[in-house]
Amino acid sequence: MRQKLVSALLLASMVGTALTGCGSKASAAGGAVNKDGIKEFTAFFAVPGNEINDDNEIQQLIAEKTGCKVKETWLTGQTNEEAIGTLIAGGEYPDFVDGGDATVQLYEAGALVPLDDYIDKYPNIKEFFTDQEWDSLRQSDGHIYWIPQFSNIYGEERECTHNDEAFWIQTRVLKWAGYPEIHTLDQYFDLIEKYYESNPTMEDGTANIPYTILCDDWRYFCLENAGEFLDGYPNDGSVIVDTDNNKIVDYNTTPTTKKYFEKLNEEYKKGIVDPESFTQTYDEYIAKLSTGRVLGMVDQWWDFSSNAEDAIKTAGLDKAGCNYVPLPITIDEGMKNQWHNSGGVLNVSSGLGITTSCKDVEGALQFVNDLLGQEVHDLRFWGVKGEDYEVGDDGMYYRTPEERANVADTAYKASHSCPYSYFPQWLGTSRDGKNAMKPEGQEQEFYDGLPDTVKECFDAYGVKTYVEMLGTNPAPGPWYPMYTYSSTMTTATPGGTAWALMDEIKHQYLPKVVMADNFETGWDEYMKAYESCKPEDFISEMQTELERRIEVAKKYE
Repeated sequence: MRQKLVSALLLASMVGTALTGCGSKASAAGGAVNKDGIKEFTAFFAVPGNEINDDNEIQQLIAEKTGCKVKETWLTGQTNEEAIGTLIAGGEYPDFVDGGDATVQLYEAGALVPLDDYIDKYPNIKEFFTDQEWDSLRQSDGHIYWIPQFSNIYGEERECTHNDEAFWIQTRVLKWAGYPEIHTLDQYFDLIEKYYESNPTMEDGTANIPYTILCDDWRYFCLENAGEFLDGYPNDGSVIVDTDNNKIVDYNTTPTTKKYFEKLNEEYKKGIVDPESFTQTYDEYIAKLSTGRVLGMVDQWWDFSSNAEDAIKTAGLDKAGCNYVPLPITIDEGMKNQWHNSGGVLNVSSGLGITTSCKDVEGALQFVNDLLGQEVHDLRFWGVKGEDYEVGDDGMYYRTPEERANVADTAYKASHSCPYSYFPQWLGTSRDGKNAMKPEGQEQEFYDGLPDTVKECFDAYGVKTYVEMLGTNPAPGPWYPMYTYSSTMTTATPGGTAWALMDEIKHQYLPKVVMADNFETGWDEYMKAYESCKPEDFISEMQTELERRIEVAKKYE
């Protein structure tokens, strides 16, 4: 965990400057200065997202305090590579952009403004990373072009929600079984099978779906990478790091990964795995989860919670136990799991960039700086005092039941919530030293806001949070996570070529493996195709990067 301690003098300087620069309304911004003297910028994020109303109340308040507002647009009907490719082909860009896995395309096209000469001018941005972390963001030409937005911890870590990957299960399934201890893959599916046999439908007659898998485009991590977690390793994404020897291991070919896919094959034949798993779109998947029909799945919390979990609550399905909790599953009993690790994760492969089409780079950066100031940060994530949250006599923020219902309501969020969710943001503890930067980190408020069925589940297991359901591990190491390197690889190297081919083969063969009449035959065909990709080239380049990261970290010790 990184401690973010700021002296009183520096903090006073930040507060004093946080709300001034962007508010100087004389010069033209990336767009225009509107009739109210507010600079208007544009942003595109290559991920699906929710549009807000043009007259969103929180956005207007932030605009009044900063002198700026941003019109955000999101990915619709394309992959991120297609959308970014279209932007590059046209040569005209929004002011801000996050290309996700396609960010490197923007860099190679010369579409991004180097930021390193600006960073020291903006104290809130400067303190967002350590010098070592800023250096890790430098590209091959020595410049910094984007700012990763997520997982930065200010002060003390405050983590109640497991925002990452897990095997999730509905609380109604656990309650039905008397809240058993579920630690292995076999136990997980055994429970789902037994529940489904006794409860094939919901109370209204709607058919339950025992287990579904999201495989749409880049989200097929919900199918393919569970093997590393089941073996007790953290989310390096593309490989396993054997810390005893500092060696890269290919999780795609481990005995545990084979057992995992053999189990999916077995469950598919039993009718437990949703037959639509390999054809459903992300929207169709979220729609299924939102009905409360799906008993379990593997996914990242951030990938479904803001859509499906809120829909479940709005529909009153939380009262029926349709909310999801994570389970500490490994391949065998007695293994230490690493589904959840402490500390932030710096994903150097993508982030918020400013494009060459932006006519006011300094104004754009001042806006980012302002968003990281405490007052605006509270508006983004807590809302308006007296409307979205209250303050107790002890200075702690909390919400009333009505306020909690509002923040889960889609219409209310569209008109009254503006987190600027793909701009830089803090986790951890507020500068007041008491409150969490975000409501989901406020321990008592988090627990008080849980559905009664989730509280009952947590009480049965003797925990208060999703994190405690899994357990917490230390930050893995200076290399972590390795996916921040593999996601930047291109076919310019043998390893990058192998990585692209491996991706294609896994997309093509893994659904076939799960559905195969004869698992061993299906697995052997997959392995033969996989080995033809020369994965050893990929592993070799990842090994070189692992060693480089370890050596770089030593320089800052």
